[in-house]
This record gives sequence, structure tokens and C-alpha cells, in this order.
Amino acid sequence: MDGKPVLPKHECEVEDSNVITPGTEFMYKLSEALRSYISSRINNDPGWKDIKVILSDANVPGEGEHKIMSFVRQQRRVAGYNPDTRHCIYGLDADLIMLALATHEVHFSILREIGQQPVHESSNMANTSVLWVKKPYQFLHIWIFREYLELDMKISDDSDPPGNLTIDLERIVDDFILMCLLVGNDFLPHMPSLEIHEGALDLLMAVYKKEFKNLGGYLVDMSRLAEDKGTGYVKLSRVEKFILLVGLYEERIFKKRSELRERQLKRLCNYANNQDDYNGGRIMEIGTKNSSCVFFSEKAPAFRDSAMVSEENVSFPLVSDDAGSSEIVGNTKELNEILKSNLRKHNDLYMKGSCTDKVRFGNAGWKQRYYKEKFSAESSMDIENWRRELVANYTKGILWVLVYYYSGVPSWTWFYPYHYAPFASDMKGLAQVRVRFEKDSPFKPFDQLLAVLPPRSAHAVPKVYQTLMTDEQSSMIDLYPSDFDIDTDGKRFQWQGLCKLPFIEVGRLLSETKELEKNLSEAESERNRNSIDQLYLGRTHKLASQIFSLRPNPNEMVNIDTSLSDGIVGFICLCNQYTNIEDHGILCVCFEMIGGFMHIPCLLPGVNVPDKYFVCRQLLNLISWMHNSGMKSRLTDRPIGTE
Repeated sequence: MDGKPVLPKHECEVEDSNVITPGTEFMYKLSEALRSYISSRINNDPGWKDIKVILSDANVPGEGEHKIMSFVRQQRRVAGYNPDTRHCIYGLDADLIMLALATHEVHFSILREIGQQPVHESSNMANTSVLWVKKPYQFLHIWIFREYLELDMKISDDSDPPGNLTIDLERIVDDFILMCLLVGNDFLPHMPSLEIHEGALDLLMAVYKKEFKNLGGYLVDMSRLAEDKGTGYVKLSRVEKFILLVGLYEERIFKKRSELRERQLKRLCNYANNQDDYNGGRIMEIGTKNSSCVFFSEKAPAFRDSAMVSEENVSFPLVSDDAGSSEIVGNTKELNEILKSNLRKHNDLYMKGSCTDKVRFGNAGWKQRYYKEKFSAESSMDIENWRRELVANYTKGILWVLVYYYSGVPSWTWFYPYHYAPFASDMKGLAQVRVRFEKDSPFKPFDQLLAVLPPRSAHAVPKVYQTLMTDEQSSMIDLYPSDFDIDTDGKRFQWQGLCKLPFIEVGRLLSETKELEKNLSEAESERNRNSIDQLYLGRTHKLASQIFSLRPNPNEMVNIDTSLSDGIVGFICLCNQYTNIEDHGILCVCFEMIGGFMHIPCLLPGVNVPDKYFVCRQLLNLISWMHNSGMKSRLTDRPIGTE
């Protein structure tokens, strides 16, 4: 590639992507920009004339997608709500699928951007402006996803419902969401035997269908969530039985995983010995019967660590089809592939000879080794104590996430306090766990930043807070290590490793920041407040008459007149800080949803369910394709959803 012209690298708009975190100056400016954008559109775009916009920015506690779902759940409780209301949410997070399913709104679509690449206006590299041309979007329609789920989760004839229980797709949807929690999410690590890319969801669904009658019925009843202060919305005895039944497959899964690993290592060894890239590299050791390296090449390809190449910064913009641009584009693509290949080799622990496999899943004694390596448990008593501790906390985590999906945050300070999950086969005693969440308060923005940012991003917090993260004499410096363990045991690539960072101790953090808050500037204090949503609309909107009648008292929340708001319910109050009626011609009031409402986890009466997407012929073709392609779970060697 020496001497070949390539396109310049597209620079990121922010030097540190961690500034895209609530509480930073960047996010505060973003909120101001959004307010300006909303005002401009309502004022100047006829299509926005009668639109009501709710802005819930980074200073309003909570994750954006969950705030949106809370609004949807509240609105569907309103008398006169149209059950055929269409919802569209944009985002790439797979969690959106679970959240959309949990609303039990049929007419829900998730807009996903397939990708984007910048395109240059000309091939003049010295004076080039970049245009972003978006690739096509794709819709994931929940009503079609529900149809797939109905077909995939069909209870077999030999597992008829117990007693007089009838098959209800809405209850099956809720059980499916619970099952998905077991393969990992933002709040819980997945169980060791349940890897999505190994077919874990297929296994969970197959066990559920096969054992439905034996389980005694559905796993959850989310209609009891609001009325039950305990855990009656989850049938813990059934959940325990279900997870233990899944645990019966663990031995087979680990043995299959071990066999796949052995075959992969042998293929890599043969590849290395036959490639000129390795300059005659010689295999020194192979096998997984010990905890040392399993692969080593004497002359591995060199890689410059200082290059700091990542898959995020090896993509380049494309140019128009002017003269000479095709060659540059070709060179850039070639360089792109070389860099990605080198990056992959650099992160390949097999190739570097630094991989370990101390637990050795699939070999006798794997469970004892797991507890020893991950929890330093030496004796049988230590292992049992750790097992009970993990079961109690993991069960609490499952319930926390479930409530979060259906009703909002049950506790702002709860977290799973371990880096590793228990085995499915170790979940005995789950049904005896008693859980009650305390509804505490969310962190202030700066406290949240201290809880999530690494020391290298200390610049994103106010100066008076920075020393907590960087000063060696700080009483909290142990929570911000610059050197920490990355557990790559049993992994092939470095990026698969688990960063064993210390968990933030809430009491210590809040006691330190309580004093430091006094030294914040006026602007910083403004950024450090938790706020509420804002509702924007034009002066000609019919709801404007109620807003003009409000008194400028931020503590006086008034019920929205639903006859003027097109059915939207909630509380509003006039907020002087953001109300600039005379200057911009835009009305803005603080908006708060009504708390304490009970979610309805079923289809609403009168909803028009779209016609079935699959007709008989399509279904037969799908089944035929799955059969002919030998579609099987990788780790169980069985067709998906069967024995």
C-alpha cells in the first residue's frame, strides 16, 4: 500500500465519545439545540403546525426508550384511547423489541438505520466537502414479529395446557420476554451456558414448549404487577423448575463447546503452518487439558500497538465517480480490509499465544473450577454459600428488569453486585427468594457521571469533581483504577474479555459530592439538576387556551384538559425558564406523566389486528426451507424447537 493515494480519515465530531453521557456540557448544549430546533420547526414548517412535541432531555432521569414506553403505557389507560394508534420508535438497540412487545400494542414499528457512509462532492482531496448519504432504513413491525412468535412458540399436542388453562398469546409474549432476560441484558450477565450465538433462545423456547404442562402453566402474570406489592406477578416455583430443566442441557452444551474449540484450534494450527504470513511459524503446544497457552506461533505477525486502530476508525468516506476517484476508493477499501485484518489478528488470543482455559467447561470438575476461579471458593461449603448468594441476587435482578420493562424503575440504586452469573443448574432455591424494592431517588447528573466515567474522561465532569477520579490522594481513587484485570479465560478475542472494574459505592460517592456541590458555578449547578419533560406546541393549537390561563408557579401542576390535547393526559405547569411565548411564538410548559397507573398487558378491546402476514403456502415454504437447510442448534445437534 506504500505510495498509493487513499481518502482522508473521517474524524469523529467529538474527541471523547464518553461526553455523550447525561450531565456533560456537551449534552446540555445538545438539549439547547433540540429546543431551538423544535421551536424553528413549529414556527416555520406547516407540517408541524398542530404537532405537540415532548422533549425529555438528558437531565430527566431515565433511559430514553423507557421514558417513551412509560408514556405509551400511560396513554393506553386513558378513556377514549384509540387502540389502533400507530407508534414508531427509532433505534438500533435490540432491547427496543422487548420493550415494544411488553406494551402489547400491536401497531408498533421500530425504525432501524441499516448504515450510512459519507460521500464527497469532488475528488479534490485538498479541498473537499463531505455529504452524508444515508442508506435505506428498515422497519421491524411488531405485529409481524408477534406472528413469528406465535408460530415458533406453539405448544405441542403432547404438552396440552394443564387444567382449564387456555393458550393466550399475550401471556406467551410475557413469558418470552422473561426468557430473553436469561441470555443477558444491560443489567445482568448471561448464564455461562446460555450464549445467544450458540442458539440459547432456541433452547429456551424448546424447553418451554416441551415442558409447558409439566411447569403448570405460564411463568408470569404481569396483570398482577400493580396490585401485588410482593412477587405474585412471577410464578417463582415455575420459573425455578423451568431454569433447572434448562440446566439439564448444560453438560451437553459445555462438552459441545469444548469440542468446537478443539476443532477450531486444530484448524488454526493447520492454517498457521501453511501460511507464508507466519514466516515459518511453528506450533509449540496444542490442547485444552491444562490452563496454559493452547496455541503459539514463534513468528506471529507484527502489529504496532501504538497505531490505536479500532474497527470504529478504519472506515473511510467514499467519493463521487469523478476521474481518478475509482482508484482512490479501491485503495481505501484495500487499506480498510488490511487494517481490519491486522486488528483481528492483534486481538486474536489464539494467534498471540496468550489464551487460557482455566475453567475448562465440558471437562470433569468444571463447576468447582468455575467457583474457584471466579469467586475464590475452595471448599464445598464455600461453593454452596456462593451459590445461594448468586441465586438470591440473580433472582432479584430478574425481577428488577421485569418490573423495569413493564412499570418503570423499581429502584434507582439497585445493581447486580457480581461480574459473573450462576449456572442454570444451580438455581435451586429461587422460589424461596423474597424481594422488595425500595423506591429511592435517582442520582444527580454529576453523581451519575462519577459513577460511569473512567479517569481518562475526567475532563467531562466539573473541575471540582475531577480530583476524585485522578488525584492519587483522593479517598475514592480505588474506584477509578488505571490498571485492572480483563478476564479473557476461555475467550478467543480480547474484546470478548470481561473488565473487572470495582463497583461504585453509592454512600462514599454521595458523601464526597455533597460537599463539592457547594463549589459549583451557577452554570454547573444548573446542569446538575434533575428536571422534568417539556411540552412544546404552537400558539394556534387548541391547547394554548389552557396554557395561557396557567399561573407562573412551577409548583402548581394542573391536569391537562384532554378535550384540548387530543387525548394526551398528564400534568402541566408554566416554567418561566423555558417559556418564551412573546419571543418565539412557541408555547412550552413542564409536563409530567400521571404516576400509579396500572399497565394493561394485553390487547385493548376494539383493536384491529393486521391480517396475517403468512399464508399457508408461505408457511409451508418456510418449514421446507428450514428442513432442507438442516437448520439446527449449534450446541445441541437437534432441529430448532424439537427434541
